[in-house]
Amino acid sequence: MDVRQTLRRYGLEPRRELGQHFLVDGRILARIVAAAELSPADTVLEVGAGVGNLTRLLAAEAGWVVAVEVDRRFSPVLESELADRGNVRLVAGDILAMDPSDLMEGRSYKVVANLPYAITSAVLRHLLEARLPPQRMVVTVQREVAERIVARGGRMSLLAVSVQYYGRPQLLFRIKPGAFYPPPEVESAVLRIDPHPEPPVRVGDVSHFFRVVRAGFSQPRKQLGNSLAAGLGISPQEAVDALQRAGIDPRLRAERLSLEEWAHLARALVENCL
Repeated sequence: MDVRQTLRRYGLEPRRELGQHFLVDGRILARIVAAAELSPADTVLEVGAGVGNLTRLLAAEAGWVVAVEVDRRFSPVLESELADRGNVRLVAGDILAMDPSDLMEGRSYKVVANLPYAITSAVLRHLLEARLPPQRMVVTVQREVAERIVARGGRMSLLAVSVQYYGRPQLLFRIKPGAFYPPPEVESAVLRIDPHPEPPVRVGDVSHFFRVVRAGFSQPRKQLGNSLAAGLGISPQEAVDALQRAGIDPRLRAERLSLEEWAHLARALVENCL
């Protein structure tokens, strides 16, 4: 599909406020589909179908594709361009307002998508934390975001902890701006996330665990003792005591902690402070 020609034919222009940068390089689209390792037994969720160029490739490999697009201007395009694909269901709406379990009708599924940069973090969390999370995710995101997600101890972020708790992320390859129309101002990357069969660390109450992590990253430039006290509403001494019980130096910043250390810290806090 010639994306530029398709847009002209329907009198459409990409909207920057929606982060619409359409991937037009056929070789890269093929690599993304290959990375998902699809078969006719698979159901795929695509977030941000656009004009359907990736959707068409997914439909050729998977048994069923649910393509979600928030911009209703593209509904006529998708209906027309994919009319010959009987295994595609088109859904107009915001994925963040949808329950994936209801959307996928209880079926196991994989996610393959070129995600708008502005909602990348929200979409990843929404899907990974869902009642019915995906079996695998292969998504195109901003390169810097992909690098943050795969980071380890010493360069962690709230997003990295959130994703790595639920799955194992891999940065597969980078994409130059020229592969998109219109070209974004930054490089992109393709990220694959394989959800863990079981959480990699023991945390007890997951909501409590993430409350502690969010508090730790609430003031990322400050020492953990200070940021935890402010974020959790406890005294600085209580925060320091909990960190020491968990075997963590209170002077460290949040980015220095591993997933295992966050789990130790959350348990220390729930046992004595919260």
